Amino acid sequence: MPEFNWRSPASYLDLQDVETPDIAWECLRHNVDYQRDYDAMIASRPDRQVTPEFRRKWGICFRP
Repeated sequence: MPEFNWRSPASYLDLQDVETPDIAWECLRHNVDYQRDYDAMIASRPDRQVTPEFRRKWGICFRP
């Protein structure tokens, strides 16, 4: 894995074209609390679909 120096402006050059929702999604999907809630919600639903309540809780919107 390449070394990432968060203090170096050059380290962020590759992120110039990344959109904010993409960065937010990366942060969210690594969140342990989100992972736990997602796994529990999916396991409890026969259709394995994300509920509107879950979306509101985590502030997410899934693109069609």
